[in-house]
Amino acid sequence: MNAHVSSQTLADAVRPLDGITVVSLEHAIAAPFCTRQLADLGARVIKVERPGVGDFARAYDNRVDGLASHFVWCNRSKESLALDLKHPDAKAILRDLVAKADVLVQNLAPGAAARLGLSEEALRPENPRLIVCDISGYGPDGPYRDRKAYDLLIQSEAGFLSVTGTPEEQVKAGLSIADIAAGMYAYTGILSALLKRGRTGRGSHVEVSMLEALGEWMGFPLYYTHQGQEPPRRTGASHATIFPYGPFPSGDGRTVMLGLQNEREWAIFCDAVLGQPDLARDPLFVSNVLRVQNRAALTDAIVAAFADSTAEAITARLEAAGIANAQVRTMAEVRAHPQLAARGRWREVATPNGRVDMLLPPAMPKGSEPRMDPVPALGAHSAAILAELGLDEARIAALRDAKAI
Repeated sequence: MNAHVSSQTLADAVRPLDGITVVSLEHAIAAPFCTRQLADLGARVIKVERPGVGDFARAYDNRVDGLASHFVWCNRSKESLALDLKHPDAKAILRDLVAKADVLVQNLAPGAAARLGLSEEALRPENPRLIVCDISGYGPDGPYRDRKAYDLLIQSEAGFLSVTGTPEEQVKAGLSIADIAAGMYAYTGILSALLKRGRTGRGSHVEVSMLEALGEWMGFPLYYTHQGQEPPRRTGASHATIFPYGPFPSGDGRTVMLGLQNEREWAIFCDAVLGQPDLARDPLFVSNVLRVQNRAALTDAIVAAFADSTAEAITARLEAAGIANAQVRTMAEVRAHPQLAARGRWREVATPNGRVDMLLPPAMPKGSEPRMDPVPALGAHSAAILAELGLDEARIAALRDAKAI
């Protein structure tokens, strides 16, 4: 019995991607976010960076003890290999590294990977089991193929800005959603390719574009405008097509966020929260479509009903009535969120400048602890990785003197 328990515990401790090696030519967010999640699952991720400069996200800001917030977020548990890919010796090292890898990820400028001899077509004969994932702004062909693609530009091209903000102003998302979308599809695409390789023995080519990734997320407004119908209105923090659903001021100057999903909840809200059961039968508000159309009048009624109550009292009534609600939290309040604390969702992770609290990844098989290894300094693992490839100390020193590493 004890042997069985020990064996089961060992099996559970194995991470899903233990033994998988990923080489990534990455910068900014999309590819680093993808590969960090592969590292969370146990993959060895070798991050190839330019000597002296590295991933340009390293210089975005200095808010995390002198390190950049984006970089710290997306690059824990990786090994940093500094290679000048314009140097012929560095190119040869990279090809040797990729020849032994399971996955190659890149989000270089359009055409750059192919010029380095790292296209899927060039690599396939050397490593038939290799999975190649190319992340780009617009895809490998078409009229926009060679255009530069930054997150805000893709938010614009995908129509996100047209449905986000207020009636007076279009507003970007407060974080890099186009990069995140592309990174998530690259991550799941690679996992799918690994599953396929397990069945066929052969690698695959995964192509992800930021435009197509965010375009998929735009499904609701795309279908809402079917056959030229009016697009959803920009409604700030309120829902564009469900009402009441959004922020409302309380009498003590705070904000209460609430949301209704159906007519049963609407009737309960009017009775138990507003204390106005007859409002549920008002001809202006008897369906969600009408409530959306008469949003301004209903907003006035709700604000008036909340005017004499504190946010705490309103929240208590919402909770008692079973109406969904939330606090509008600051980043400091999220760090101190009682739910995250109660579930033990924080871990300390080392960085070159000290230890930082980081959130655990949201999905892991039960019993498998995710990798939460250090955020690497630029080139921190160069010598060790080159030694694995068979280079001796003298050769590594010569490469360093030649500024190839």
